Amino acid sequence: MLPSSWRPSPAALLPADPVRYDGPRLAVWGAMAWLAVITVRSGIHLLAPDGGAQSIASIDVSVAGGANIVALFGQWGAIQLLLAGLLWVLVLRWRGLVPLALLVFVAEPCLRGLAGQLKPSATMATAPGAALNWVVLPVLAVLLWLSLCPARRGA
Repeated sequence: MLPSSWRPSPAALLPADPVRYDGPRLAVWGAMAWLAVITVRSGIHLLAPDGGAQSIASIDVSVAGGANIVALFGQWGAIQLLLAGLLWVLVLRWRGLVPLALLVFVAEPCLRGLAGQLKPSATMATAPGAALNWVVLPVLAVLLWLSLCPARRGA
């Protein structure tokens, strides 16, 4: 479950054998748990009548152009679902790419945070994604670190 060495190997991001994973299982289970959250989030954006824009993200869609906001949320959900599907394949089939998937998980909230600073949106309340980003980011960063560390034999 835990690493045999706490010194990460950056080479583990793109291993020579992508089927073989040498890190601790905790990182794999953490990646799968977060991927499940991402998959559900994607489905909500794609399938919810308002794409989650107002019901979850608290964006007023009754304004002029509100239908465009809903449409963009739906399209965003479709793109997220494609990415989630690809990441599920990486995590389940090519377990050695778990560190790469975790790197994507760490980069995504950072890039969304940057986008939010460059192009802020007006919301009626703090969206759960905005609040959770900065709580989940350190956890994902620790999982990434762990995934780059070799595991104990039999772990």
